[in-house]
Amino acid sequence: MATRLYENPIFLEHHTPEGHPERADRLRSLNIALEHPNFARLERIEAQQANEDMVTLAHPEEHLLAVMRQIPEEEGEINQLESDTYASQKSLQVALTAIGGAIAAVDDVMTGKADNAFVAGRPPGHHAEKTRAMGFCLFNTVAIAARHVQKTYGVERVAIVDWDVHHGNGTQDIFWDDPSVLFCSTHQMPLYPGTGAKDETGKHRNIVNAPLSPNVGSDHFREAFKSRVLPALNDFSPDFILISAGFDAHHRDPLAQINLVGEDFDWATGRLLEVADRFAHNRVVSLLEGGYDLEGLAESAGLHILRLMKG
Repeated sequence: MATRLYENPIFLEHHTPEGHPERADRLRSLNIALEHPNFARLERIEAQQANEDMVTLAHPEEHLLAVMRQIPEEEGEINQLESDTYASQKSLQVALTAIGGAIAAVDDVMTGKADNAFVAGRPPGHHAEKTRAMGFCLFNTVAIAARHVQKTYGVERVAIVDWDVHHGNGTQDIFWDDPSVLFCSTHQMPLYPGTGAKDETGKHRNIVNAPLSPNVGSDHFREAFKSRVLPALNDFSPDFILISAGFDAHHRDPLAQINLVGEDFDWATGRLLEVADRFAHNRVVSLLEGGYDLEGLAESAGLHILRLMKG
């Protein structure tokens, strides 16, 4: 077995206005990094489009229909769903393929076809709330993956760890009152979307937020991980771990002021693999979220994937 990476050329076909940070070049930069011989053993799988009904694992049908109504008919046309969130002609297919990649990653890890997996998809998903597309996100892919592993395989306890620099408000919204899912987040605060305070703990204390002040770096991030995220994971003893892997806490990223380096994501990945070894039979699936400096994204995601490959 090996680490599997799920990708598809259609991920380049979700278009945003010129100058928008969530752009196809993000994946192009990652693909260049993956050409290095270090990734020769990485199994690269073409993600397949999920059925539309998979969206309803985490969203009501009304949300799916609302997004579908916003998809433009004309090539080259871009519709604005929210202040920063857009859809182009193929955006529904792109988002459903990201979901399909996540579903396949869960299936392959659960059935032993892969040790662990990374889904190099876009658009990101962790800001999408139950009934609202926002923050570049149409559907909450990581939440759909969590529901899928529970519904299909009877997994009782799923942990989602989100280290994107922006708080995963959508994931928190979806699992706020669900004791079977632990959501842990490190993120800059104050920053978009404005949620993620320590006292936001969920109905069953299943939400663990570890906000970071602007301009801090590796030491504060690792301390937050060691003092809040890892103890919560150990107490929860998850059967499966999902990672919302945003890389915009990198010091080069233009959208925030946290000063991490690539090795911090390597370190955090290693800590989660240790938890997975202890409780979850090494079952880990990671999904790309943010990361908007092309060099910082390629470096950080590359080191993250390398650590997954080492197991």
